[in-house]
Amino acid sequence: MVPGIIIGILVLLAAVVIGGYNGLVGQREGVNKSFANLQSQYQRRADLVPNLVNTVKGAANFEQETLNQVVEARAKATSITIDPSKATPEQLAQYQQSQGELSQALGRLLAVTENYPELKAVKGFQDLQVQLEGTENRIAVARNDFNQSASGYNARIQSFPTNITAGLFGFDKFAYFEADKGAENAPDVNFE
Repeated sequence: MVPGIIIGILVLLAAVVIGGYNGLVGQREGVNKSFANLQSQYQRRADLVPNLVNTVKGAANFEQETLNQVVEARAKATSITIDPSKATPEQLAQYQQSQGELSQALGRLLAVTENYPELKAVKGFQDLQVQLEGTENRIAVARNDFNQSASGYNARIQSFPTNITAGLFGFDKFAYFEADKGAENAPDVNFE
């Protein structure tokens, strides 16, 4: 009778470990998929930049410095690659910063185009602007999806008894994307 109980307990423990391991693998892959979706949206934005820059270059006397900033920010943003399963919070922050710099450069570019009514009238520019705005929205959604996936996974690897399985097999926490510095403060709007 005692050997049967011991075997039963061992089988139960094995089932818990195997089930926990398989669940963690599936959830980790979900986080990786969320990150891949986010990278896909960043790539989509990066792919729009050359078309946008070429369209804007056609405008007479357009500020060359603004265009150069966009091109440089795109080059920096696309040069950084990251493995989310091994990324430290610092690496993720660096990746996010380079993507943020591209967003800011594009924002400056679009703001400067307000001074060029002939450019704003070009259908190709209007189409690119709409695509860029849509892509920025998709990036925000994908970033949120990644953080939600990472949060669920991180909670699971810290919960008992899965934390034991996670520790045995080296499942590490994922870092989160955080808001840009100063994002918690509302911007000053002045209509003078």
